[in-house]
Amino acid sequence: METKLIIIRGNSGSGKTTIANELQKRLGPGTLLVSQDMVRRDMLHVKDRQGNPSIDLIRIIAEYGKGRSEYVIVEGILGKSIYQKMLRALIRFFDCKADVYYFDLPFSETVKRHQTKANTHEFGVEKLEEWWLADDYLGAPNEIMLHEKLSKEAILDLILKSCQTKS
Repeated sequence: METKLIIIRGNSGSGKTTIANELQKRLGPGTLLVSQDMVRRDMLHVKDRQGNPSIDLIRIIAEYGKGRSEYVIVEGILGKSIYQKMLRALIRFFDCKADVYYFDLPFSETVKRHQTKANTHEFGVEKLEEWWLADDYLGAPNEIMLHEKLSKEAILDLILKSCQTKS
């Protein structure tokens, strides 16, 4: 089985988890979704810093999907300074059959989107600002910028069309 890797990155509150979850549903059974938050916060309970064990575990879980799943989705903030080396290795591991999407939104838009989330009470604007990574592009081949004017449906259509062509 040929597997396509889909990487979805962006700042907290940008909409990446919403898109990744809906994408998994639409791509169907067997689509492997690897969420940075799930691995780092829920499974390992570690801080997001250089050398944290979630970096390797995200890679290992994603690699497991090659040849077993038609699609592997890796989503999270996945800041370039911490995750770039691992993400580039994953892209190579998937024989460059990968699309990288980056939510390139202004800070004000992520604040607006965060305020619509169920967990908005867990942290506020101060934390969003502390975590903010401006222009955190991976610079990978096929990296596509997702801007604030794109609706959820437009983003899903864009990704699904790319899946149909299977780079």
